[in-house]
Amino acid sequence: MADYRIEEDTLGKVKVPQQALWGAQTERSRHNFATGPLMPVEVIRALINVKKAAAGVNNRFGLLPTEKTRLIQKASDQLLALDDATLMQDFPLRVFQTGSGTQTNMNVNEVIVHVAQQIDSDLALLPNDDVNKSQSSNDDFPTAMNIAASQAINHLLPVIKNLITTLAEKQRQYWDVVKIGRTHLQDATPLTFGQEISGWVSTLEHDLDYLAKLKDTLLELPIGGTAVGTGLNAPAGYDLEMVNELSKVYDLRFMTQNKFFGLSAHSGIGAVHGAVKTLAADLLKIANDIRFLASGPRAGYGELTIPANEPGSSIMPGKVNPTQAEALTMAATQVMGNDVTINVAASQGNFEMNVYKPVIIFNFLDSVNLLSGVVAQFTEKMVAGIEINADRMLDLVEQSLMTVTALSPHIGYHQAAEIAQLASRKGLSLKQAALKSGLVNEADFDRWVDPLKMTNNKRE
Repeated sequence: MADYRIEEDTLGKVKVPQQALWGAQTERSRHNFATGPLMPVEVIRALINVKKAAAGVNNRFGLLPTEKTRLIQKASDQLLALDDATLMQDFPLRVFQTGSGTQTNMNVNEVIVHVAQQIDSDLALLPNDDVNKSQSSNDDFPTAMNIAASQAINHLLPVIKNLITTLAEKQRQYWDVVKIGRTHLQDATPLTFGQEISGWVSTLEHDLDYLAKLKDTLLELPIGGTAVGTGLNAPAGYDLEMVNELSKVYDLRFMTQNKFFGLSAHSGIGAVHGAVKTLAADLLKIANDIRFLASGPRAGYGELTIPANEPGSSIMPGKVNPTQAEALTMAATQVMGNDVTINVAASQGNFEMNVYKPVIIFNFLDSVNLLSGVVAQFTEKMVAGIEINADRMLDLVEQSLMTVTALSPHIGYHQAAEIAQLASRKGLSLKQAALKSGLVNEADFDRWVDPLKMTNNKRE
Protein backbone atom coordinates (compact mmCIF):
# COMPACT_ATOMS: atom_id res chain seq x y z
CA MET A 1 0.00 0.00 0.00
CA ALA A 2 1.27 3.49 -0.84
CA ASP A 3 2.10 5.75 2.08
CA TYR A 4 -0.14 8.44 0.64
CA ARG A 5 -3.49 8.90 -1.05
CA ILE A 6 -4.58 11.43 -3.66
CA GLU A 7 -7.11 14.13 -2.76
CA GLU A 8 -8.27 17.09 -4.79
CA ASP A 9 -9.24 20.70 -4.13
CA THR A 10 -9.94 23.60 -6.47
CA LEU A 11 -6.23 23.88 -7.31
CA GLY A 12 -5.78 20.25 -8.26
CA LYS A 13 -4.49 16.96 -6.86
CA VAL A 14 -2.53 16.66 -3.62
CA LYS A 15 -0.69 13.74 -2.00
CA VAL A 16 -1.99 13.29 1.56
CA PRO A 17 -0.46 10.86 4.10
CA GLN A 18 -2.45 7.64 3.97
CA GLN A 19 -3.48 7.59 7.63
CA ALA A 20 -4.12 11.33 7.98
CA LEU A 21 -7.67 12.48 8.66
CA TRP A 22 -7.13 15.82 6.96
CA GLY A 23 -7.52 16.60 3.29
CA ALA A 24 -5.99 18.52 0.42
CA GLN A 25 -6.20 22.08 1.78
CA THR A 26 -4.72 21.08 5.12
CA GLU A 27 -1.88 19.28 3.36
CA ARG A 28 -1.08 22.33 1.24
CA SER A 29 -0.97 24.53 4.33
CA ARG A 30 1.16 22.01 6.20
CA HIS A 31 3.89 22.43 3.58
CA ASN A 32 3.40 26.12 2.86
CA PHE A 33 3.54 27.19 6.52
CA ALA A 34 5.93 24.97 8.43
CA THR A 35 7.28 27.37 11.07
CA GLY A 36 6.03 28.35 14.48
CA PRO A 37 3.71 26.92 17.13
CA LEU A 38 0.65 24.84 16.34
CA MET A 39 -2.79 26.38 16.44
CA PRO A 40 -3.94 26.12 20.09
CA VAL A 41 -6.06 23.12 20.93
CA GLU A 42 -8.63 25.41 22.57
CA VAL A 43 -9.32 26.99 19.18
CA ILE A 44 -9.62 23.59 17.52
CA ARG A 45 -12.14 22.38 20.09
CA ALA A 46 -14.14 25.60 19.78
CA LEU A 47 -14.25 25.27 15.99
CA ILE A 48 -15.45 21.68 16.24
CA ASN A 49 -18.25 22.82 18.52
CA VAL A 50 -19.12 25.59 16.05
CA LYS A 51 -19.38 22.99 13.26
CA LYS A 52 -21.53 20.74 15.38
CA ALA A 53 -23.84 23.60 16.35
CA ALA A 54 -24.02 24.84 12.76
CA ALA A 55 -25.12 21.41 11.54
CA GLY A 56 -28.07 21.46 13.92
CA VAL A 57 -29.04 25.03 13.08
CA ASN A 58 -28.75 24.42 9.33
CA ASN A 59 -30.97 21.39 9.72
CA ARG A 60 -33.64 23.44 11.51
CA PHE A 61 -33.53 25.93 8.66
CA GLY A 62 -34.01 23.09 6.17
CA LEU A 63 -30.56 23.58 4.67
CA LEU A 64 -28.96 20.28 5.71
CA PRO A 65 -30.57 16.83 5.63
CA THR A 66 -31.07 15.12 8.96
CA GLU A 67 -28.78 12.21 8.03
CA LYS A 68 -25.89 14.56 7.26
CA THR A 69 -26.61 16.63 10.36
CA ARG A 70 -26.42 13.61 12.62
CA LEU A 71 -23.27 12.38 10.96
CA ILE A 72 -21.50 15.72 11.42
CA GLN A 73 -22.59 15.77 15.04
CA LYS A 74 -21.40 12.19 15.65
CA ALA A 75 -18.04 12.91 14.04
CA SER A 76 -17.69 16.09 16.09
CA ASP A 77 -18.52 14.28 19.31
CA GLN A 78 -15.99 11.58 18.50
CA LEU A 79 -13.28 14.21 18.06
CA LEU A 80 -14.27 16.18 21.17
CA ALA A 81 -14.06 13.01 23.26
CA LEU A 82 -10.34 12.62 22.49
CA ASP A 83 -7.68 13.88 24.87
CA ASP A 84 -5.75 16.91 23.64
CA ALA A 85 -2.65 15.02 22.51
CA THR A 86 -4.61 12.50 20.48
CA LEU A 87 -6.89 15.14 19.00
CA MET A 88 -4.02 17.33 17.86
CA GLN A 89 -2.45 14.54 15.80
CA ASP A 90 -4.80 15.53 12.99
CA PHE A 91 -4.53 19.29 13.41
CA PRO A 92 -0.95 19.97 12.31
CA LEU A 93 -1.28 23.58 11.11
CA ARG A 94 0.67 26.53 12.45
CA VAL A 95 -0.36 29.83 13.94
CA PHE A 96 1.61 31.68 11.28
CA GLN A 97 -0.60 30.93 8.29
CA THR A 98 -3.27 32.98 6.59
CA GLY A 99 -4.41 35.82 8.85
CA SER A 100 -8.04 34.74 8.70
CA GLY A 101 -7.36 31.24 10.02
CA THR A 102 -8.85 29.82 6.81
CA GLN A 103 -6.53 26.83 6.63
CA THR A 104 -7.36 25.82 10.18
CA ASN A 105 -11.05 26.22 9.47
CA MET A 106 -10.64 23.91 6.48
CA ASN A 107 -8.53 21.54 8.56
CA VAL A 108 -11.49 21.15 10.92
CA ASN A 109 -13.95 20.75 8.04
CA GLU A 110 -11.79 18.08 6.41
CA VAL A 111 -11.14 16.09 9.56
CA ILE A 112 -14.84 16.01 10.42
CA VAL A 113 -15.55 14.71 6.92
CA HIS A 114 -12.96 11.92 7.21
CA VAL A 115 -14.13 10.89 10.67
CA ALA A 116 -17.68 10.85 9.31
CA GLN A 117 -16.54 8.53 6.50
CA GLN A 118 -15.18 6.13 9.12
CA ILE A 119 -18.56 6.19 10.85
CA ASP A 120 -20.67 5.83 7.70
CA SER A 121 -18.84 5.32 4.42
CA ASP A 122 -22.11 5.26 2.45
CA LEU A 123 -23.04 8.87 3.23
CA ALA A 124 -20.74 11.38 1.55
CA LEU A 125 -20.05 14.73 3.20
CA LEU A 126 -18.29 17.70 1.64
CA PRO A 127 -16.03 19.99 3.72
CA ASN A 128 -17.27 23.26 2.20
CA ASP A 129 -20.84 22.48 1.17
CA ASP A 130 -21.89 20.52 4.26
CA VAL A 131 -19.60 21.06 7.27
CA ASN A 132 -18.93 24.73 6.41
CA LYS A 133 -22.51 25.51 5.40
CA SER A 134 -23.71 29.04 6.35
CA GLN A 135 -20.20 29.89 7.53
CA SER A 136 -16.89 31.29 6.37
CA SER A 137 -13.53 31.32 8.08
CA ASN A 138 -14.06 35.06 8.52
CA ASP A 139 -16.87 34.60 11.03
CA ASP A 140 -16.43 31.16 12.53
CA PHE A 141 -12.71 31.57 13.32
CA PRO A 142 -13.22 34.79 15.36
CA THR A 143 -16.19 33.07 16.98
CA ALA A 144 -13.87 30.28 18.06
CA MET A 145 -11.35 32.88 19.23
CA ASN A 146 -13.85 34.46 21.61
CA ILE A 147 -15.10 31.10 22.87
CA ALA A 148 -11.55 29.94 23.63
CA ALA A 149 -10.68 33.27 25.25
CA SER A 150 -13.80 33.14 27.46
CA GLN A 151 -12.99 29.66 28.69
CA ALA A 152 -9.37 30.57 29.41
CA ILE A 153 -10.37 33.58 31.52
CA ASN A 154 -12.86 31.47 33.43
CA HIS A 155 -10.03 29.07 34.30
CA LEU A 156 -7.76 31.91 35.44
CA LEU A 157 -10.22 33.60 37.81
CA PRO A 158 -10.34 30.83 40.48
CA VAL A 159 -6.54 30.62 40.43
CA ILE A 160 -6.31 34.30 41.34
CA LYS A 161 -9.03 33.86 43.98
CA ASN A 162 -6.99 31.07 45.59
CA LEU A 163 -3.90 33.29 45.72
CA ILE A 164 -5.99 36.02 47.36
CA THR A 165 -7.34 33.55 49.93
CA THR A 166 -3.83 32.29 50.74
CA LEU A 167 -2.46 35.81 51.14
CA ALA A 168 -5.46 36.85 53.23
CA GLU A 169 -4.65 34.06 55.69
CA LYS A 170 -1.08 35.35 55.98
CA GLN A 171 -2.51 38.84 56.45
CA ARG A 172 -4.56 37.68 59.45
CA GLN A 173 -1.66 35.69 60.85
CA TYR A 174 0.80 38.58 60.78
CA TRP A 175 -1.52 41.55 61.32
CA ASP A 176 0.23 42.67 64.53
CA VAL A 177 3.84 41.94 63.52
CA VAL A 178 5.61 45.30 63.22
CA LYS A 179 8.22 45.83 60.52
CA ILE A 180 9.87 48.83 58.95
CA GLY A 181 8.22 50.38 55.93
CA ARG A 182 10.18 51.37 52.84
CA THR A 183 9.58 54.06 50.26
CA HIS A 184 12.02 55.02 47.47
CA LEU A 185 14.00 51.94 48.63
CA GLN A 186 14.77 53.88 51.81
CA ASP A 187 13.60 53.41 55.39
CA ALA A 188 10.15 54.78 56.14
CA THR A 189 7.73 54.66 59.06
CA PRO A 190 6.65 51.29 60.49
CA LEU A 191 3.71 49.20 59.44
CA THR A 192 2.74 45.63 60.19
CA PHE A 193 3.46 42.78 57.85
CA GLY A 194 -0.26 42.06 57.82
CA GLN A 195 -0.89 45.58 56.56
CA GLU A 196 1.73 45.16 53.86
CA ILE A 197 0.07 41.93 52.72
CA SER A 198 -3.33 43.63 52.76
CA GLY A 199 -2.03 45.91 50.02
CA TRP A 200 -1.16 42.87 47.92
CA VAL A 201 -4.58 41.34 48.60
CA SER A 202 -6.41 44.51 47.63
CA THR A 203 -4.32 44.84 44.47
CA LEU A 204 -5.31 41.35 43.34
CA GLU A 205 -8.94 41.90 44.31
CA HIS A 206 -8.99 44.93 42.05
CA ASP A 207 -7.41 42.93 39.22
CA LEU A 208 -10.02 40.23 39.68
CA ASP A 209 -12.75 42.85 39.54
CA TYR A 210 -11.35 44.37 36.34
CA LEU A 211 -11.34 40.96 34.67
CA ALA A 212 -14.83 40.13 35.90
CA LYS A 213 -16.21 43.38 34.53
CA LEU A 214 -14.51 43.06 31.15
CA LYS A 215 -14.76 39.34 30.40
CA ASP A 216 -18.36 39.44 29.17
CA THR A 217 -17.27 41.37 26.08
CA LEU A 218 -15.77 38.06 24.92
CA LEU A 219 -19.27 36.58 24.83
CA GLU A 220 -20.14 38.68 21.77
CA LEU A 221 -19.82 36.40 18.74
CA PRO A 222 -19.62 37.45 15.08
CA ILE A 223 -21.05 34.16 13.82
CA GLY A 224 -23.40 34.75 10.90
CA GLY A 225 -21.33 37.56 9.43
CA THR A 226 -19.80 35.19 6.84
CA ALA A 227 -17.32 36.88 4.48
CA VAL A 228 -17.61 40.65 5.11
CA GLY A 229 -20.33 41.07 7.73
CA THR A 230 -23.40 41.15 5.51
CA GLY A 231 -24.42 37.58 6.30
CA LEU A 232 -24.44 36.51 2.67
CA ASN A 233 -25.05 32.73 2.34
CA ALA A 234 -26.41 32.43 5.88
CA PRO A 235 -30.19 32.38 6.46
CA ALA A 236 -31.87 35.20 8.35
CA GLY A 237 -31.83 34.43 12.07
CA TYR A 238 -28.92 32.04 11.77
CA ASP A 239 -26.77 34.17 14.08
CA LEU A 240 -29.35 34.14 16.88
CA GLU A 241 -29.82 30.39 16.57
CA MET A 242 -26.07 29.84 16.69
CA VAL A 243 -25.43 31.93 19.81
CA ASN A 244 -28.33 30.18 21.54
CA GLU A 245 -26.95 26.78 20.58
CA LEU A 246 -23.39 27.63 21.65
CA SER A 247 -24.69 29.07 24.91
CA LYS A 248 -26.16 25.66 25.74
CA VAL A 249 -22.93 23.89 24.83
CA TYR A 250 -20.71 26.07 27.02
CA ASP A 251 -23.22 27.15 29.67
CA LEU A 252 -22.35 30.77 28.87
CA ARG A 253 -24.53 33.65 27.75
CA PHE A 254 -23.21 34.28 24.25
CA MET A 255 -24.77 37.09 22.24
CA THR A 256 -24.71 38.50 18.74
CA GLN A 257 -22.78 41.61 17.79
CA ASN A 258 -22.31 44.01 14.90
CA LYS A 259 -20.76 41.69 12.34
CA PHE A 260 -18.70 44.37 10.61
CA PHE A 261 -17.10 45.11 13.97
CA GLY A 262 -16.71 41.43 14.83
CA LEU A 263 -14.83 40.54 11.66
CA SER A 264 -12.60 43.60 11.40
CA ALA A 265 -11.80 44.35 15.07
CA HIS A 266 -10.88 42.33 18.13
CA SER A 267 -11.36 45.03 20.73
CA GLY A 268 -12.85 42.68 23.31
CA ILE A 269 -9.81 40.43 23.29
CA GLY A 270 -7.56 43.49 23.41
CA ALA A 271 -9.46 45.01 26.34
CA VAL A 272 -9.53 41.81 28.38
CA HIS A 273 -5.87 41.13 27.68
CA GLY A 274 -5.16 44.65 28.90
CA ALA A 275 -6.59 43.61 32.25
CA VAL A 276 -4.52 40.42 32.10
CA LYS A 277 -1.43 42.57 31.49
CA THR A 278 -2.36 44.73 34.49
CA LEU A 279 -2.66 41.57 36.58
CA ALA A 280 0.75 40.46 35.33
CA ALA A 281 2.30 43.80 36.28
CA ASP A 282 0.83 43.57 39.78
CA LEU A 283 1.94 39.97 40.18
CA LEU A 284 5.44 41.00 39.17
CA LYS A 285 5.42 43.68 41.87
CA ILE A 286 4.17 41.28 44.55
CA ALA A 287 6.62 38.54 43.58
CA ASN A 288 9.48 41.05 43.67
CA ASP A 289 8.42 42.30 47.11
CA ILE A 290 8.40 38.76 48.46
CA ARG A 291 11.72 37.72 46.99
CA PHE A 292 13.48 40.90 48.12
CA LEU A 293 12.06 40.63 51.64
CA ALA A 294 13.31 37.03 51.65
CA SER A 295 16.77 37.95 50.33
CA GLY A 296 19.74 36.79 52.33
CA PRO A 297 19.85 34.88 54.53
CA ARG A 298 22.77 36.89 55.94
CA ALA A 299 23.42 39.68 53.47
CA GLY A 300 19.91 40.74 52.41
CA TYR A 301 16.70 42.06 53.92
CA GLY A 302 16.14 38.70 55.57
CA GLU A 303 12.64 39.48 56.87
CA LEU A 304 11.02 36.39 55.35
CA THR A 305 11.87 32.73 54.96
CA ILE A 306 10.56 31.01 51.84
CA PRO A 307 10.25 27.28 51.09
CA ALA A 308 13.36 25.50 49.81
CA ASN A 309 11.90 23.69 46.82
CA GLU A 310 15.15 22.69 45.14
CA PRO A 311 18.90 23.35 45.46
CA GLY A 312 19.60 26.90 44.36
CA SER A 313 23.06 26.58 42.93
CA SER A 314 25.25 24.11 41.11
CA ILE A 315 28.34 25.53 42.81
CA MET A 316 27.23 27.02 46.14
CA PRO A 317 26.08 24.32 48.58
CA GLY A 318 23.01 25.06 50.69
CA LYS A 319 21.81 27.99 48.61
CA VAL A 320 18.05 28.57 48.37
CA ASN A 321 16.73 30.75 45.57
CA PRO A 322 13.27 32.33 45.11
CA THR A 323 12.61 30.24 42.02
CA GLN A 324 8.81 30.46 42.11
CA ALA A 325 9.02 34.25 42.17
CA GLU A 326 11.48 34.14 39.29
CA ALA A 327 9.16 31.93 37.23
CA LEU A 328 6.23 34.25 37.89
CA THR A 329 8.15 37.41 37.05
CA MET A 330 9.42 35.89 33.81
CA ALA A 331 5.86 34.92 32.93
CA ALA A 332 4.73 38.48 33.65
CA THR A 333 7.23 39.88 31.18
CA GLN A 334 6.02 37.39 28.56
CA VAL A 335 2.45 38.60 29.09
CA MET A 336 3.58 42.19 28.62
CA GLY A 337 5.23 41.27 25.34
CA ASN A 338 2.12 39.38 24.27
CA ASP A 339 0.06 42.48 24.94
CA VAL A 340 2.18 44.50 22.54
CA THR A 341 1.69 41.84 19.86
CA ILE A 342 -2.08 41.75 20.44
CA ASN A 343 -2.42 45.53 20.30
CA VAL A 344 -0.41 45.87 17.10
CA ALA A 345 -2.19 42.91 15.49
CA ALA A 346 -5.63 44.17 16.52
CA SER A 347 -4.90 47.51 14.88
CA GLN A 348 -4.58 45.82 11.50
CA GLY A 349 -8.28 45.55 10.72
CA ASN A 350 -7.95 46.75 7.14
CA PHE A 351 -11.38 47.42 5.67
CA GLU A 352 -13.72 44.50 6.40
CA MET A 353 -11.41 42.04 8.14
CA ASN A 354 -8.54 41.80 10.53
CA VAL A 355 -5.94 39.42 9.10
CA TYR A 356 -3.91 38.81 12.26
CA LYS A 357 -6.47 36.60 13.96
CA PRO A 358 -4.31 33.52 14.69
CA VAL A 359 -1.51 35.47 16.35
CA ILE A 360 -4.02 37.45 18.42
CA ILE A 361 -5.67 34.39 19.92
CA PHE A 362 -2.39 32.52 20.27
CA ASN A 363 -0.88 35.29 22.38
CA PHE A 364 -4.05 35.77 24.40
CA LEU A 365 -4.23 32.08 25.29
CA ASP A 366 -0.49 31.97 25.93
CA SER A 367 -0.81 34.77 28.49
CA VAL A 368 -3.86 33.44 30.28
CA ASN A 369 -2.75 29.80 30.36
CA LEU A 370 0.74 30.82 31.45
CA LEU A 371 -0.55 32.88 34.36
CA SER A 372 -3.04 30.19 35.33
CA GLY A 373 -0.19 27.71 35.71
CA VAL A 374 2.52 29.83 37.28
CA VAL A 375 0.20 31.58 39.74
CA ALA A 376 -1.13 28.22 40.93
CA GLN A 377 2.38 26.92 41.62
CA PHE A 378 3.50 30.28 43.08
CA THR A 379 0.60 30.08 45.55
CA GLU A 380 1.21 26.47 46.52
CA LYS A 381 4.98 26.29 46.50
CA MET A 382 5.91 29.75 47.76
CA VAL A 383 3.19 31.93 49.25
CA ALA A 384 1.63 29.19 51.38
CA GLY A 385 5.03 28.46 52.93
CA ILE A 386 6.11 32.04 53.76
CA GLU A 387 7.30 32.51 57.35
CA ILE A 388 8.54 35.67 59.03
CA ASN A 389 11.87 36.27 60.74
CA ALA A 390 10.40 38.22 63.65
CA ASP A 391 13.74 39.06 65.30
CA ARG A 392 15.08 40.50 62.06
CA MET A 393 11.96 42.62 61.57
CA LEU A 394 12.20 43.96 65.14
CA ASP A 395 15.90 44.65 64.81
CA LEU A 396 15.39 46.69 61.64
CA VAL A 397 12.59 48.69 63.27
CA GLU A 398 14.83 49.49 66.24
CA GLN A 399 17.72 50.49 63.97
CA SER A 400 15.59 52.68 61.73
CA LEU A 401 15.79 56.46 62.06
CA MET A 402 12.40 57.07 60.44
CA THR A 403 10.48 56.37 63.63
CA VAL A 404 11.61 59.93 64.39
CA THR A 405 8.50 60.93 62.43
CA ALA A 406 6.50 60.32 65.61
CA LEU A 407 8.44 63.14 67.33
CA SER A 408 7.53 65.79 64.75
CA PRO A 409 4.12 66.69 66.20
CA HIS A 410 5.74 67.24 69.59
CA ILE A 411 9.05 68.99 68.87
CA GLY A 412 8.67 70.07 65.24
CA TYR A 413 9.92 68.75 61.91
CA HIS A 414 13.29 70.52 61.90
CA GLN A 415 14.29 69.55 65.41
CA ALA A 416 13.19 65.95 64.75
CA ALA A 417 15.35 65.98 61.61
CA GLU A 418 18.34 67.20 63.65
CA ILE A 419 17.93 64.23 65.99
CA ALA A 420 17.84 61.80 63.03
CA GLN A 421 20.90 63.41 61.48
CA LEU A 422 22.77 63.29 64.80
CA ALA A 423 21.99 59.59 65.14
CA SER A 424 23.21 58.97 61.61
CA ARG A 425 26.45 60.93 62.04
CA LYS A 426 27.37 59.46 65.42
CA GLY A 427 26.11 55.91 64.86
CA LEU A 428 23.63 56.25 67.71
CA SER A 429 20.22 54.76 68.14
CA LEU A 430 17.38 57.20 67.66
CA LYS A 431 16.61 57.14 71.36
CA GLN A 432 20.23 57.83 72.27
CA ALA A 433 20.34 60.77 69.88
CA ALA A 434 17.02 62.14 71.14
CA LEU A 435 18.16 62.09 74.76
CA LYS A 436 21.54 63.53 73.82
CA SER A 437 19.84 66.45 72.05
CA GLY A 438 18.09 67.48 75.26
CA LEU A 439 14.88 68.03 73.30
CA VAL A 440 13.15 64.87 74.58
CA ASN A 441 13.24 63.03 77.88
CA GLU A 442 13.13 59.26 78.16
CA ALA A 443 9.53 59.02 79.33
CA ASP A 444 8.25 61.17 76.47
CA PHE A 445 10.34 59.30 73.93
CA ASP A 446 8.99 55.93 75.07
CA ARG A 447 5.43 57.26 75.03
CA TRP A 448 5.67 58.99 71.64
CA VAL A 449 7.84 56.53 69.70
CA ASP A 450 5.79 53.32 69.89
CA PRO A 451 6.19 51.46 66.57
CA LEU A 452 3.02 49.40 66.93
CA LYS A 453 0.90 52.49 67.71
CA MET A 454 2.45 54.22 64.71
CA THR A 455 0.94 51.59 62.41
CA ASN A 456 -2.70 52.43 63.32
CA ASN A 457 -3.34 48.74 62.78
CA LYS A 458 -6.98 48.57 63.77
CA ARG A 459 -8.62 45.63 62.07
CA GLU A 460 -11.27 46.60 59.59
